[in-house]
Amino acid sequence: MSSSCISAMPISTPAGSVARMNDRPLHGIRVLDLTRVLAGPHAARMLCDLGAEVIKVEPPEGDITRTTWPRANSISSYFAQQNVGKRCISIDLDHTAGRELLLQLVNRCDVVIENFRPGVMDRLGLGWATLHARNPRLIYASGSGYGQTGPWVHRRAYAPVVGAESGFTKSQGDARAGDYANDPHSHADMYTALELGAAVLAALFQRERTGRGDRIDVSMAQTMLYVNEHAHDGLWTDPVPDGVIRSFRPMDYPVLTAANGESVVISGHPAENKTFDFYMESIGRPELCADPRFADTAARLHHLDDIHDLLHSWAAAMPSADAIEAAMSRNKLAVGRLRSVHDVCETDWAREREVVVEISDRGEGTMRVPNAPWRFDGSDVRVGGVPRYRGEDNRIVLAELLGLDDATLDRLESDGVLTSRLPKRTS
Repeated sequence: MSSSCISAMPISTPAGSVARMNDRPLHGIRVLDLTRVLAGPHAARMLCDLGAEVIKVEPPEGDITRTTWPRANSISSYFAQQNVGKRCISIDLDHTAGRELLLQLVNRCDVVIENFRPGVMDRLGLGWATLHARNPRLIYASGSGYGQTGPWVHRRAYAPVVGAESGFTKSQGDARAGDYANDPHSHADMYTALELGAAVLAALFQRERTGRGDRIDVSMAQTMLYVNEHAHDGLWTDPVPDGVIRSFRPMDYPVLTAANGESVVISGHPAENKTFDFYMESIGRPELCADPRFADTAARLHHLDDIHDLLHSWAAAMPSADAIEAAMSRNKLAVGRLRSVHDVCETDWAREREVVVEISDRGEGTMRVPNAPWRFDGSDVRVGGVPRYRGEDNRIVLAELLGLDDATLDRLESDGVLTSRLPKRTS
């Protein structure tokens, strides 16, 4: 493993003690993060939160997410959420000297993550074969729309496009009676980030046994099929009996609104055996379990609108979401209140679990971002560090890892190989 040169960054713990970066599971692992926007940056942030030293390498124009709002002190909250804790350098890889710097950094790193379009890294002379020859222990992880091989290899791909191509958008629209629309969340990016991060961890574990690195190729479209719990049903071509519930059909689970306007989601198909009984017990209508309209699953599916009408009428007379949950919980049904992100982060649960952390906005204030979700008994894996400006760590990283002196760094800056965008200081 590479020894990390990054200064240990203290973070507060609930007990008021101080945990340091070298208490984290991936302490000693160094990651070169060449990714932009979301899938790759989130995967690299996972590794960062787990204790790896992550060096984000940006082009002169920077990661596009730096331009988004909300923002404070030239720090975008979108950028901060995916890149907090990373060291940020900015190298122009169109320069021969820039590519040479990157090759030297690869010699000192354990992992390279990139999400360029397939072929770009090879054209830059930074592909797997080149980097592996320099550092046989290197883990080289690529995330792309359709993978590094195949007839779609050169198609442009972003999360909404991949959602459409992978069946995700169609299945959502089918559940809304043909109302097709892009989802507001970039599922393909985030799921790919998780699969990419998991693959890197597996490759690092394998390297401990074999001593060799490996290449990882994760496709966003393939990921969307892998994480689609209903893919098996879409692939099923044999007959299926009438009157059965296919693959649980969570789109049929009711969303109920109480008298005070609060809404909840109930987990459980109301036509399912036993579950229907739980619903009827909850709303005080157990006699309907013997109604011929609801005699079996097939009959209940045929009269599903009637069941939903019963549930909605009952809920409208209930005073609150808490009252609905209390009634349903007595009959083994799980209830979730419809909340905004802000609402859930203000709950007692969120405060106890520290699901949100405040990080520096690089001025006098802070901004809030989601905390890492893991809890380790022996390690503190919560968010550490601050969001950095583009190129802010150029000189310190290249001096520490490559031993470059001030004169060399000055020349690289004047030649445009190294660039930065730091806030102007006022006296």
